[in-house]
Amino acid sequence: MNTFQFVPEGWNEEVENLNLQKIQEYKEENKIVQGIVQSCDEQYNLHIQLGNQIEGIIPRCEVENIQEGIADERLCTGKVHKYVQFKIENIENDNEIILSRKSVQQEALQYIKNTMQIGEQVIGIVKNIRPYGAFIEIGGGIVGLAHIEDLSVARIKTPYERLKIGQKVKVVVKSIDRYTGKVNLSYKETLGTWEENAKKFSTGMKVEGIIRETEKNKNGIFIELTPNLVGMAEYSEGYKYGQRVNVYIKKIDNAKKKVKLLIEK
Repeated sequence: MNTFQFVPEGWNEEVENLNLQKIQEYKEENKIVQGIVQSCDEQYNLHIQLGNQIEGIIPRCEVENIQEGIADERLCTGKVHKYVQFKIENIENDNEIILSRKSVQQEALQYIKNTMQIGEQVIGIVKNIRPYGAFIEIGGGIVGLAHIEDLSVARIKTPYERLKIGQKVKVVVKSIDRYTGKVNLSYKETLGTWEENAKKFSTGMKVEGIIRETEKNKNGIFIELTPNLVGMAEYSEGYKYGQRVNVYIKKIDNAKKKVKLLIEK
């Protein structure tokens, strides 16, 4: 169940056209608003057109995730033409509105620290990929980490084999640091259980699989049928990781959660 009321920046590709009356209402309501960054100035403040020739400014100190400190220039320039969420902080004059991205992050972070539950499913957008995992924004500018072992039951060598930057995903909250608000996520939990994936196959089927591991002691070759379903074939020389092969399903053992395969030559 998803009780997290925040959504990732850009999940909904909607931008409201605001006038001064609506801006004042949203300030009083403490409402979260979304806009597209138009430019980054020499001081690395972000500029957003709110509508009706009204400009909003997110100061440099409001740009980066509050868990990581004050923004540097790369993070500011990197947000040009990207969606950001903010609240109306101050109305300087009719054409200059000060916006706060950090207040949205703080609200989301407090929810994570105090209310979010382990096992909760949330939506997210992949923001960055490193060799050890994927950084996924889950809402309000808050980013969690899904380690590579939490991306797939089948062994993978790089997160790029499962995800790409900008991809919209569902993830499960694996752990929460209640002090810092840091969140670890699991993507593989949303890809179906062993039983759900096994139902897609039956004994006697011929399908394509991806070799994920060849045992050093030559007992077998592990072959991915789907990201969360792996079968094993008898060991044979000449196969390597990532190779696509055609396999014959010899047996599906639901009790032991095992699938026996035969590689077709």
